[in-house]
This record gives sequence, C-alpha cells and structure tokens, in this order.
Amino acid sequence: MIDLVLDGHGIQDELSFAKSNRMTLQLVVLAAGLGSRYGGLKQLEGVGPAATTLMEYSLFDARRAGFDDVVFVIRPDMADAFRDFAVRFAGRFPWRTALQRLEDVPAGVALPAGRAKPWGTAHAVLAAAPAVTGPCAVLNADDFYGAEAFAALAAFLRAPAAARPPHFALVGYRLTDTLSDAGPVNRGVCRIDGDGWLEDIEEVVNIDGTSDRDAIVSMNLWGFTPALFDMLRTGLDRFFQGPDAQRGEFLLPTVIRQAIAAGECRVRVLEPGSRWFGITHQADRSGVEAELRALVSAGRYPERLWT
Repeated sequence: MIDLVLDGHGIQDELSFAKSNRMTLQLVVLAAGLGSRYGGLKQLEGVGPAATTLMEYSLFDARRAGFDDVVFVIRPDMADAFRDFAVRFAGRFPWRTALQRLEDVPAGVALPAGRAKPWGTAHAVLAAAPAVTGPCAVLNADDFYGAEAFAALAAFLRAPAAARPPHFALVGYRLTDTLSDAGPVNRGVCRIDGDGWLEDIEEVVNIDGTSDRDAIVSMNLWGFTPALFDMLRTGLDRFFQGPDAQRGEFLLPTVIRQAIAAGECRVRVLEPGSRWFGITHQADRSGVEAELRALVSAGRYPERLWT
C-alpha cells in the first residue's frame, strides 16, 4: 500500500482533487534520500540567499516554464519537516507528498534486517504513481538544473503523446560540468544515436576527472508519461527476484535501459545548455552557495523567491 498525502489543498480525497485540478504538467521531486555522503538532509538545507533550498529554485523555474503541480516523494519520518518547509510557497504552487516506504515491496518479499536506505529512484517514482495524472517531470531535490532545462522539458511534454512505443525525455549534461572537486561521483553515462535518441544509459560509480569529460550524463531530470508506471511495476518484480535485492537499489536508469532494449520506449535526449550544480559532499556546499549568489546578483532570480 502506498500512502498519498494531500498536503497543499486542505482536507479532500484523491478523487475530488483529481476532478477539480486537471493539471497540465506535474513535477515529481525525489526527496527521500538519506544524504549519507553529505551527512544529513541536504534537500532541506538553505544554501541560497535567504536560506533558499536547491529544490525551491527548481520549483521556481518549473513554475515559470508552465508546470502546475508538485508531488514530493519523502520518507514517513520526514512528513512534519516537509509540512513546515512547504509553508514557504503555500498558495503559489499546489503540492502533495507521497511516501516511499521500505515495506512497499512485492508480496512475499522478506525485508532485510537492519536496512534503512530507501530502495532507489525507480521505487521512489513508483510511490508517486497515485498522484500522477498526466505528463510529468522527475527530478532530484538536491540538484540545480537551470531554467532552460525546465523550459525544454515543458515543450517536450506538451507535444502530442500518441507515439508507440511511448516517448520520454532526458535532460543531458556534459560530465565535465557535473564533477565534484570534493570526491568521486556516480553518474548515468549516456550513449546517444545520431538523431538524439538514447541508445543506452549505464550507471557508473566513483567517476573522477580521468573519465571522458565530454560524455553526456544523466542528472536524473526526466520527462515521462504515465506509461512509465507499468514498466516500473514490472521492473520492481524483476529487481526483487535478482541477486541484488537485499543490498541493492532499484534505479531509474536501469529500468529505462531495459525498456529501451526491449523496444518498450524511446527517450529523446535534450541538451538545452543549462547549468547544473549540486551537493554530493559537504565540501561542495560553499561552491553551490557562491553559484547561487552570482545568479541572484545577475538578476536571474530574486533574493526571496516567493515574496
């Protein structure tokens, strides 16, 4: 059973919400991570002027691009903190939370003793399925993606969606622009054909500056239709039947590469040239703070986003 909490709209059931709010475009923000390498809940830390979080810049950019509704995927223990956080933009951006819980696994699966880490990005997106009624963007809570990225995704998602197999999108960034001076990072490295379609994506861990710096990588900013969710359900069953079920993670790039190989979807790689930065290690924070101050000083963002 997956819980859906309708936080931003008062007390109403899911059916009445869907009938009265036929959103054009939605956001699914993945915010359930433990931040183990950072050492805390970095998704709720203020790193911009006026203690603004990175995810607020994504909300601001997405709102300007035409996104209407946001679903935050969180852990149950984060519910109170998130309700307090969302006061900042209440009334400006309708929002809800969906709970990613360790016990939400296929019937018959035994949970490993002592596990605290969530099951991964694909499991998190599946937790949001009851709240998603149409095209959506999926993104991390602790990354800055840039206004151009959300504009490109919105344009893609508004295009006719009758293609078979379903067409999805991924915003790509050059690896060199996503490395950290503070230590190695994990990235989804893309192989793209001559027409801009994703052929394969490989999750590579502990990437450093010796890798192909011009490679296009995924920073987990996707455009999907609800056709994704059947792929996720099938993939979840496959994951828990595999050898990594006890210690591993059910990752979105893995599901997508399997779907591409099976001819179940096509993924357009968008390269809008937007700036990415984020926090993986504690030492990344000062650089992110400087980047945000520069963008505010240049007039790209107001110092206080929601006033």
